[in-house]
Amino acid sequence: MKKLFLTTIGLMLSFFLLAQNETDALRYSYLMYGGTSRSVAMGGAFSALGADFSTLSTNPAGIGVYKTSEMMFAPQINFSNATSTYNNHTAEDSKAGLALANIGMVFTGDISNGSDHPEWKNIQFGFGVNRAADFNSSTIMAGNNSENSILDVYKYYADGYEYTNLNSFDTELAWNTWLLDTAGGTNNYVKAFDGGVYQQKSTITSGGINEMVLSFGGNYNDRFYLGATMGFPYLRYVEDSYYKEIDNGDSLPLFNSLSINDELHTTGTGFNFKLGMIFRVNDWVRLSGAIHTPTFYRMHDTYSRVIKSDLETNTYESTSPQGVYDYRMTTPMRLMGGLAIVIKKAGVISADYEMVDYSQARIRSIDPMYDFIDANENITSLYTVAHNFKIGTEWVFRPFSIRGGFSYFGSPFANELNDMSTTSFHAGFGIREKYYFIDFAYVYSMRSEDYYFYNPDIIDNLGMTLNPVTTDYVKSSFLITLGLRFSDMN
Repeated sequence: MKKLFLTTIGLMLSFFLLAQNETDALRYSYLMYGGTSRSVAMGGAFSALGADFSTLSTNPAGIGVYKTSEMMFAPQINFSNATSTYNNHTAEDSKAGLALANIGMVFTGDISNGSDHPEWKNIQFGFGVNRAADFNSSTIMAGNNSENSILDVYKYYADGYEYTNLNSFDTELAWNTWLLDTAGGTNNYVKAFDGGVYQQKSTITSGGINEMVLSFGGNYNDRFYLGATMGFPYLRYVEDSYYKEIDNGDSLPLFNSLSINDELHTTGTGFNFKLGMIFRVNDWVRLSGAIHTPTFYRMHDTYSRVIKSDLETNTYESTSPQGVYDYRMTTPMRLMGGLAIVIKKAGVISADYEMVDYSQARIRSIDPMYDFIDANENITSLYTVAHNFKIGTEWVFRPFSIRGGFSYFGSPFANELNDMSTTSFHAGFGIREKYYFIDFAYVYSMRSEDYYFYNPDIIDNLGMTLNPVTTDYVKSSFLITLGLRFSDMN
């Protein structure tokens, strides 16, 4: 793994500034739409096919292919596993979660009879919810560090400040728990210990992004399909992390351990607009294109921290105030295109391409006292254009269908600072009758990331080395979609 030279990864522990930074902008911009089991089983490569509810969030023109009304819902269960390696020590953790991949209805109407423009065959309207991101995970990281401690960062932050002016989310808590003390003056500090420690961190996250969609579409002469979606995403992210440093060898005088417990709760609501088209070149070939505007979020964060110290003289505990902050966030626009080969009624092969420029995300303040200039500059320099690819196929043996797919989501990081690309393998099958359908899907996803316990820039300035934690994430998802079809609206 490449080294991630990312200052605010360290700030996720320190909260030295506000809790909002480029890490948050990436988290809420990195979308992997779910949807129906049929679409998921084909790798999400449905942009040029349509007649599937998931396309209301990807290529709205897909609604224009519908000729019958239907309703569906898709529960989903996820199993995530994280294996972390830090200084040659490996730790593993896992978590299961239940979610709703999508639920919705599509209504169609035949307008060709009695119309002044009979080339317009159908119109459609759909509404419901598609899942755009899942934040459920549980991670444990641990290993020995013989060179430095998070107290080196806290001392760096505290030096030059009177103890009465320390930050209430980090250095003041370290002062209150005797992990920092003054030496040779009121604005110079010493740490509770010097030497190596055993470091560990456990993090549990939950929540996700769901998008409520209102879509309209039309079918022009069974050749050209148009669609538009108004999207109203709403998100929830909860993180509970517990960081600890321990004198396992009992080699440090006075010090036994310290712990830092962080809690972050984020909610947000937003809106976007999507426009798409599908062109049926002939009975075999379909082409598609879609554009998504940025999503404009209004965000609300609450966060807090507790630091505890276990010294040989006593134990101490200090709690930060409850941090509350409201702000705005804009995620990048998205462009996508697709190609589908339809082999009569026997099967299809479909491919999608998506481009997202993560460097265009922005955080904006509601409070005029804070401008997020540093965070937005970091977004511009650290992130780049990512290229996402999906391919899938379906083969029909009426009333049964079998499906498979592959997807690759490119790394959002510039200059190979980190990886975070995601590779997924998809499979599924379904039973589709005139008035109902049942589909099943399975997805196996893999990605890797580097992570720093605290600010590597400061440790480097102090002449020491902080190695990253390399974490490999594996996720298995099972979906089932139950659907009903109805006659056309007249």
